[in-house]
Amino acid sequence: MKILLLTQVLPYPPDSGPQVKTWNVLKYLSLKHEVTLVSFVRGDQTREVEHLKSICHQVFVVPMQRSLLSDALALLKSLFSGVPWVITRDHRQPMRRLVQALTQAEPFDVIHADQLNMAQYAAASTGGLKVIDQHNALWLLYKRMAETQRPGPKKWLFERDWRLMRSYEGQICREFDRVIAVSEVDKAAIAEVAGNRQDIYVIPIAVDMDEVVPVQRAAAASRIVHIGTMFWPPNVDGILWFAREVLPLVRAQKPHVGFDIIGARPPEAVLRLAEADSDIRVTGFVTDINAYLEQAGVLIVPVRAGGGMRVKILNQLSQELPMVTTTIGCEGIQVVNGQQVLVGDRPQDFANAVLRILDDRTLADALGKAGRKLIAEQYDYRRVCSQLECVYQDRTQLQ
Repeated sequence: MKILLLTQVLPYPPDSGPQVKTWNVLKYLSLKHEVTLVSFVRGDQTREVEHLKSICHQVFVVPMQRSLLSDALALLKSLFSGVPWVITRDHRQPMRRLVQALTQAEPFDVIHADQLNMAQYAAASTGGLKVIDQHNALWLLYKRMAETQRPGPKKWLFERDWRLMRSYEGQICREFDRVIAVSEVDKAAIAEVAGNRQDIYVIPIAVDMDEVVPVQRAAAASRIVHIGTMFWPPNVDGILWFAREVLPLVRAQKPHVGFDIIGARPPEAVLRLAEADSDIRVTGFVTDINAYLEQAGVLIVPVRAGGGMRVKILNQLSQELPMVTTTIGCEGIQVVNGQQVLVGDRPQDFANAVLRILDDRTLADALGKAGRKLIAEQYDYRRVCSQLECVYQDRTQLQ
């Protein structure tokens, strides 16, 4: 089949959750089909584009530049149009014209929009089976974020946008021929706003087990480590919650336990954590994180608001790393509390789980080995992404 894949970020290198998901989808599709990739790029990504050309039939890119001024103008436009801010922010006429030109010049069997942001371009195109691949049920994610905010402008914005997103997401999903969700929770949330549409396919996020090897942790590994992009609001919220409400409880038992916060573009509120505490390190983006993982006594994913699946949990479990997370954090992943991860939703429960792992190396190692076994059996991309064939050919029974 000829497939047109539309992505909001260039899917290579796979160094963030959305890129990992899309990279594995693209790898699978390029082995089976003729894929034309159309993506936004940020800055000079010539090297990455050349790599993608080696596996794609064709690659087309459109520059995406953001600024505080453009974001403010998008918010103003959103206030008048009623279209969610995140959708207005990512609207670019050059992308619309490119997709229209490509679909008018060449018949595609499938037009696959990766994430809700790209649906506006697929919807305006001609021909082809139109598929929207939802990394999250965004309206649910925004609603959960609103619930964690203190009263003020930020809470008002999230409250406004989740209601707008609920309407917009439902409309888009009704217009597309196929809808993909990554979990049963997301499927239910999408069905709720899409007229109780029942033909929503659940295909989880996948990882390439050939690219991920177990981390050999040091015998004295004892630091608490978090990995995640620090410009993603749910990550920031979770880190601040952990640092303010959970870490003091851990420190009551282990006064000088170290805490590493690894991820690109940490905001001022996160940077201040390290300024106030010499045992906290905020690294920003790290090219090679193995040195940090080798010293990790426990990995934490303290997500209180989110949707979809956490790719970092899939990656870190596949690396045999012991982990503590929340119920929302491991949502959509077939882990069992006490078998592959420990789960805690209240500060004391989360702190107790962290302390259990730090105090018991045998438990930590057992969790890591069980986690890698689960990912290998259920979430390798060759097994998971083969289900896309059912979506494209409308076979409703996924294996």
